[in-house]
Amino acid sequence: MVYGMITIALPKGSLEAQTLQLFKEADLEVRRTDRDYNPTIADSRIGKIKILRPQEIPTYVDKGYFDLGISGLDWIRETGSDVVEVSNLSYSKTGEGNVKIVIAVHRDEPIENVTQIRPGSRVTTEYPELTRKFFEGLKIPVQMFHSYGASEAKVPDLMDVVVDLTETGTTLRKNGLKIIGQIMESHTAIIANKKSWEDTEKRREIEEIKTLLFGVIEARHKVLLTMNVPTASMERIVAALPAMKKPTVSRLHGIEYYSIQTVVPKKTVNQLIPQLKACGAEDILEIPIAKIVP
Repeated sequence: MVYGMITIALPKGSLEAQTLQLFKEADLEVRRTDRDYNPTIADSRIGKIKILRPQEIPTYVDKGYFDLGISGLDWIRETGSDVVEVSNLSYSKTGEGNVKIVIAVHRDEPIENVTQIRPGSRVTTEYPELTRKFFEGLKIPVQMFHSYGASEAKVPDLMDVVVDLTETGTTLRKNGLKIIGQIMESHTAIIANKKSWEDTEKRREIEEIKTLLFGVIEARHKVLLTMNVPTASMERIVAALPAMKKPTVSRLHGIEYYSIQTVVPKKTVNQLIPQLKACGAEDILEIPIAKIVP
């Protein structure tokens, strides 16, 4: 690892676009070309950057090849990596929130839960360790087949059971499968090497990067509203505002008006602005927010 600068492993594939966008919005843009295996971030805290398969990142962070990594909780558990889980990032490959590792069979199978899976069933999965431990816990012997993608397409012709990652279950259902159980929920996580986390300087840098990333996440779906309000209308308008905290109110010089600033959910703005206007607010501005750091 580079002394005095943190090294970072970022995920390629399904998490890549969301991760790179998050870093860009945090003013930590990853600069690279299509054939560039050594991208850079123009930040004095950051040294080496690599974009790798998320399956590999927990192991590399565990071994100290990187100080910091972003990967799924599923791959941390699958690889048994001994890392510090710094924080949960609230996004997945297509949106926000958690994903699940589920067990599915063909919809025509007379099976409604995992305890009904027949001994000796053929199970395909990209998570052989998690799957093995799960079926050992159920005391159901199965044949394990490590999958390298498109696991849902192998049932029922080649396999009897699939263990796969899903957000909504839509792809599984489109392939004629039904979900009968769940192994775990997963999320995208910031992870750190244990020695790096114990290093005061590197931990400070990791925490600063985390603060910037979470500032972006916190600001998403929120906007800043500012407006001028006659004194007579002020209490009515303040009562209508769904503020994160109490709004900032300041008196305008020389006239019976106040200026109000407040942060509100963006999804409420289209209904809120006409309401505020009807209550007497003037000069209403809706302003995007880049980061919110509590």
